[in-house]
Amino acid sequence: MIAAKDLTFSYSPGADARSFSFPDFRCSNNETLLILGQSGRGKTTLLHLLALLLRPASGEILIDDTAVRELSPRQAAGIRAQKIGIVYQKAHFVGALSVMDNLLLANYLSDRPQDRERAVFLAGELGFAGHLHKKTHQLSQGEQQRVSIARALMNNPTVILADEPTSSLDDLNCDRVIHLLQEQSQKLGASLVVVTHDQRLKSRFPNSISL
Repeated sequence: MIAAKDLTFSYSPGADARSFSFPDFRCSNNETLLILGQSGRGKTTLLHLLALLLRPASGEILIDDTAVRELSPRQAAGIRAQKIGIVYQKAHFVGALSVMDNLLLANYLSDRPQDRERAVFLAGELGFAGHLHKKTHQLSQGEQQRVSIARALMNNPTVILADEPTSSLDDLNCDRVIHLLQEQSQKLGASLVVVTHDQRLKSRFPNSISL
């Protein structure tokens, strides 16, 4: 479960100073939420707040009914590693590592045993089982995106956050990626929050809010 109430954020004063106020929402386990907004409306800022990468100016974020605003950076990092899976708009991998090792890195960073069995399972579920030995730069964009989804699921998160997961995809691959995210979140019983400007997704999500 993830929820936000009276959430605001302000960047430091200066030429690019901006302030945002975000609508309240709650996304329970096994639920999905689409957050729509055009460029400049604070979509990525909101996702970074929900991922505990930024601290709000005011308001509160709840993750599994735990208020997280006043957590120390170390505590926030622990919650993020243990409970949150993030699918970034642009996948970030360690180029020197294989696909398998990039997946296992998620376990390492959360102080968990490396779970090769789960990595193989997710690779099979998401259709890249034959590429685990390759470097990520050897994969197509679509394959890299599926690896990014798998990495976000390695620690069985209770919250999955996706930033513009379909922005550069055609209609067919857009449907595939959203199906994969929804299917995997249901299997985990997790909350799925997708932040995007992609209007094609409105019909795929029963719950949505606009920024």
